[in-house]
Amino acid sequence: MADLKVNIGGLELKNPVMTASGCSGFGTELTDFFDVSGLGAILLKGLTLKNRDGNKYPRMAETPSGMLNAVGLQNKGVDYFISKIYPEIKHLDCALIANVNGSTIEEYVELTRIINELEHIAAIELNISCPNVKEGGMAFGVSCPHAGAVTREVRKACSKPLIVKLSPNVTDITDIARVVESEGADAVSLINTLLGMAIDAEKRIPLLSTVTGGLSGPAIKPVALRMVWQVSKVVKIPVIGLGGIMNATDAIEFFLAGASAVQVGTALFKDPLIPLHIVDGIDNYLERHHFGSINQIIGGLQM
Repeated sequence: MADLKVNIGGLELKNPVMTASGCSGFGTELTDFFDVSGLGAILLKGLTLKNRDGNKYPRMAETPSGMLNAVGLQNKGVDYFISKIYPEIKHLDCALIANVNGSTIEEYVELTRIINELEHIAAIELNISCPNVKEGGMAFGVSCPHAGAVTREVRKACSKPLIVKLSPNVTDITDIARVVESEGADAVSLINTLLGMAIDAEKRIPLLSTVTGGLSGPAIKPVALRMVWQVSKVVKIPVIGLGGIMNATDAIEFFLAGASAVQVGTALFKDPLIPLHIVDGIDNYLERHHFGSINQIIGGLQM
């Protein structure tokens, strides 16, 4: 077997395949299907300081080659996570990465401070696609000043590897990537979902209660691949690629474009075993092409 180990901002992973936040709960949902020790990491469902009920139903809709979701970060808050969920997952034999969210910089910082104290959380993924309530609801991740500010303040509270998850709903994602790198991000993950909508033509109503939602799945892969390629050329920190990865070939394309690791999300709804198939497929690819390590193909696109 080839050497699949990667280093993501100081976090050593046995292989570069992770699950994406929000697609498999807090990890125990996966243990019903397979041994999660075969994964590099599990990205936990998005956490907030306090309980969030999420958006009203309907909040998911199928689209051609993808899906829309407007779940709204439903979770019971960090205190519930620590008392009820963390004890059930801390023994899992793969890296656990918390996804933190907030409506203000202060919320992000306080949540990070709490999570940072948990021994078995290996890293923090900062979701900057959340609306900044102090700035009229504009997402932190669509403005360089706001993205930089929240990264800078969270960095002060975080002694673990800090991954900043970038929104694709921007004019130039490389500008945001440069800013968060300069403010202390150890890695970036991209892309988060694209903003989209769907309509029931017969009823003349939107399919989501929120009208718009986040588009994920194979439909967004070309956009994600392009943005990973662009970002990997302008930052020195590792890039984690996600967006429409359904099989090993998809993952390998992201590595060639410059990603050091990948996250698998929407594919889990089709088959929870897909991440393990991707690990095997990467190993097979490396063997067929006579590479001894995954690191030999990262950024290896021939121009």
